[in-house]
Amino acid sequence: MDIRIRSIDFTASGREIVRERDVSVDAVTIGRASENTVHLPDLAIEQHHITITRNASGRLEAVAAGTLGFTHDGVSVESATIDPAKGGELGVGSYLLEIGQDDEGLLTLTQRKAEGDDGEAKDRLAGFGLTGTMPGKRAMAWTGLIAIIVAFLAIPIVSHLTRAPVAEPSVEGEGVVLMDAAWSTGALSSVHHGLEDSCESCHTQPFVAVTDNACLTCHEGLGDHAEGDRLVAGMPEFSGGEAFLWSVAHAFNKPGPGACTDCHTEHEGAGRMEPTSQAFCADCHDTLDTRLTDTELGNAHDFGTGHPQFQTLVLPERGGQEARVELASDTRDFNGLKFPHDMHLSTTNGVARMAMRLGEWDMSEDGAMECSACHTPTADGVRFLPVDMEQSCESCHSLVYDQVGSTFRSLSHGDIEQVQADLLAADRAPRRPVSTGRQRPGPYAEGGIYYGNFSRVTLPTLGNALSDEGVCGECHYRDTNPTGGLAVHPIVQRSRYFQNGWFDHEPHRQETCVSCHAADTSDNATDLLLPDLESCRDCHLGETALEAEVPSSCAMCHSYHPRDRDGAAAPPRIARRER
Repeated sequence: MDIRIRSIDFTASGREIVRERDVSVDAVTIGRASENTVHLPDLAIEQHHITITRNASGRLEAVAAGTLGFTHDGVSVESATIDPAKGGELGVGSYLLEIGQDDEGLLTLTQRKAEGDDGEAKDRLAGFGLTGTMPGKRAMAWTGLIAIIVAFLAIPIVSHLTRAPVAEPSVEGEGVVLMDAAWSTGALSSVHHGLEDSCESCHTQPFVAVTDNACLTCHEGLGDHAEGDRLVAGMPEFSGGEAFLWSVAHAFNKPGPGACTDCHTEHEGAGRMEPTSQAFCADCHDTLDTRLTDTELGNAHDFGTGHPQFQTLVLPERGGQEARVELASDTRDFNGLKFPHDMHLSTTNGVARMAMRLGEWDMSEDGAMECSACHTPTADGVRFLPVDMEQSCESCHSLVYDQVGSTFRSLSHGDIEQVQADLLAADRAPRRPVSTGRQRPGPYAEGGIYYGNFSRVTLPTLGNALSDEGVCGECHYRDTNPTGGLAVHPIVQRSRYFQNGWFDHEPHRQETCVSCHAADTSDNATDLLLPDLESCRDCHLGETALEAEVPSSCAMCHSYHPRDRDGAAAPPRIARRER
């Protein structure tokens, strides 16, 4: 079936635009889907609305293809027969389709959109509009505007100005300002989630940014990053566009620079509050020495490319003063012990054999004691508990000095006076002769390091044991107490070496101890077995480094708020596990 389809449209000025196209099809399909022969973009029309075919007599058969009908010469029908010579008019949705023949006998279909004021079109479209049931557009617009002003501006402002003062923010209380949720720019982080319904806890004044005083109402225990005057002096001066932006911010009551909200941004969505980026720290610390000429801190801006060598707190020598020094291969820290790590991590010596025989500790594949035999991590995994002699050492270094029946008596480790009293008490008890005249040679003979005189215990005898060549002197240094009596040099087991940074062992559990600490080659207890900056850079680089296994920002190891008398506070990821 050959047919000429003519579409008539109108411009905004009323000018008529006519487009024609000839098609040859078995059946003419009419509907909203674009693949129809006649495409009518109207929601009142089905995807496939009408199908027109020619019968054997030459007449046209128009049949509704869906559930909605159409009009034929003004009458609603679901099918119609049209004589092409006489022509006919179909109505569907907002369109009129005129079918007939031209002077040459070619079948034509002319489509045009009905005028809005056509009675027939108005009746057809009335069911798809709200004009007859709603007020006019102007009235609707003014009503909506007034409702928005009252609900989202007037009510929050009035209830905020008439509320009782908030004594202290509380995650349990409900907010008294009405309809203020619409002003929120996003969800609060998980740590502040309890304040979602109490905006006035932080926003104490209308149209004024959150002030430091509001933050310190809850976070009053935070320390200052530095003394106030030095903090201001250490900040770079703003110029150009940055200075202009700050002037605009101050005009709108924004605090800073240096305010809490410079680092801690809220309403960024649920979840944890994002740590401060390294760029914020680098603003001051990249050129800090140019403004604070007396600072001992080195310039830093990126852990991978611009960071000073680590400095650690140590006692370089016995009788010296504690000092912070840069890490190096020969850095020493006197802790009061004589302890060779390499001897205890050997795979072949007597220590290894005894450890295997006792079977109390995990052993490595090559037969050496594991570091965990003596070093036990804290519950949070951040640090290690102090090594305890009775728990870690006494299995091999026994303190038993006597046996009464089936009971073994042990010396009180660390208490010189009690040790002397125990030995004196044991000396009073009757005992069989120690020997029958025979003597053991070498260090077990009289005067040797392991010689035991069980006939009597005297202070000089303990003094010999505490000497550098005595039994106690194998691990300890002899000292004197204020009264001049015998004493052992105090043992120092540091829980933190880095005073301005933190190290967390928990995320490094997949590493072996000796991959960072060269304990298996250390033959002196004063060796400081800490990895230096370059060792950490094997995995950690700055937060923007693409080649880093672990991109690391400043906030990973440093905290902005130091604790009083306790150095820098732990970063949040560590502090959460310490609680």
